Amino acid sequence: MLKSLCLASSFVLLVAAAYAEPEHVTILKDQQEVAVTIYNENLALVKDTRKVTLPSGEDSLAWRDVAALIRPETALLRNLTHPKGFFLIEQNFDFDLLTPQKLLEKYTGQKVTVLRTHPTTGVDTREEATVLATNNGVVLKYADRIETGVPGRLAFTSVPDNLRDRPTLVVKLNAAQAAQDTLELSYLTGGLAWRADYVAELSKNDDKLDLNGWVTLTNTSGATYQNARLQLVAGDVHRVQDELKESFGRATIMSLSAAPKMAEESLFEYHLYTLDRPTTIAENQTKQVALMSATSVPVAKEFLLRGADYYYRSSYGDIGQKLKVGVFVEFENKGSSLGIPLPKGTVRMYKKDNAGNAQFVGEDNIDHTPKNEKIRLKLGEAFDITADKKQTSHEKVSGFSRYNYLYDAAFEIVLKNAKDAPVTVKVMEPIPGDWQMLSESQAHKKEASNTAVWLVNVPANGNAKLTYKVRVRY
Repeated sequence: MLKSLCLASSFVLLVAAAYAEPEHVTILKDQQEVAVTIYNENLALVKDTRKVTLPSGEDSLAWRDVAALIRPETALLRNLTHPKGFFLIEQNFDFDLLTPQKLLEKYTGQKVTVLRTHPTTGVDTREEATVLATNNGVVLKYADRIETGVPGRLAFTSVPDNLRDRPTLVVKLNAAQAAQDTLELSYLTGGLAWRADYVAELSKNDDKLDLNGWVTLTNTSGATYQNARLQLVAGDVHRVQDELKESFGRATIMSLSAAPKMAEESLFEYHLYTLDRPTTIAENQTKQVALMSATSVPVAKEFLLRGADYYYRSSYGDIGQKLKVGVFVEFENKGSSLGIPLPKGTVRMYKKDNAGNAQFVGEDNIDHTPKNEKIRLKLGEAFDITADKKQTSHEKVSGFSRYNYLYDAAFEIVLKNAKDAPVTVKVMEPIPGDWQMLSESQAHKKEASNTAVWLVNVPANGNAKLTYKVRVRY
């Protein structure tokens, strides 16, 4: 906005900060330990432990380098060394950060010094001016005139109160005695999120898979957490809806270097994952750490043709040609190499081609999955398996109002297989109302009150026909 104000920092002359009252400052150099617990929904609990020398009585402590997206109402400062007689009086979160533009805005109505350098001699001249406005430009009032824009550099006498170079939590506290204390600041912050990403590789015969899980961390909280103890909570934690909406950034994903698995334990009605080594979570960074690994997990592949309930209500004739058949894989979260609670995330499936190169074959999301539960993934639509479906008859048997209609409807499904091997296709039909199967070319299974299922064997390079007639009462 103001080009001359956005020049190198050497062009902005600052005298040491003059705050309204003296305060003690604690910086990252004082940090003894930091622990970060990240939840699924853009929320993290930070515990920052530092060594701080406090005087006795009331004091103002500026805790620098808190997260920029801290929720100040959740901040809790404790004295771990001398808790007796230690209490808080008030706290303020200073998030108005020092920039040339912010500094100029704070000086509206005050005097600044305008410095001009002679282009030939290099001699500086100084002239006082009052900042009248900074909206969409700057307006300066000199002794004999008013000018817009900045013709040179500006010099300021001090840094205004509450204008900090880093996000800072200022706490007014009372300490019972003068001592070097260990203080722990805990708070909730936005801008820290994690998700699980899984990479799976199918075996040659599609009957087993190897599964590796990674935790992807994204830090846009406005702070760096050096050598942090990292824990992740998987589960749907209830939260009061925030009015403040944080935005997410994306950074380069770090290399997937080998890392220990994360230890898992139950926590209330959720699951807690703990990394057994410290890790640095840098500001504006996305990184990945290993979560789990399993090999030779038994898997079942399924071809599914799913119908709809609308064509049972009236006459439709041809329902579709070359209908696509979905491809699913299913496995159980159990066994010696698996059998752990899996956080929700995306599973990406690969399979090696004849040359031994892994090729991507599909992906799907999974929800939080306890051990011993099934995981079902849709990978796509089969290329070589299609279906033709039509309604061969439809007649109203009885009924005089929309609440007692009785219909008979007959259907024909031709399944085609262009593969060199036979396949089994699961045909699933959702049938509305009260229904009764009148005839069928092969027996169905009633999987639910409104669902009929047939398992149809289709020969290699051939086709198979399924016919059935059903009576439906509305």
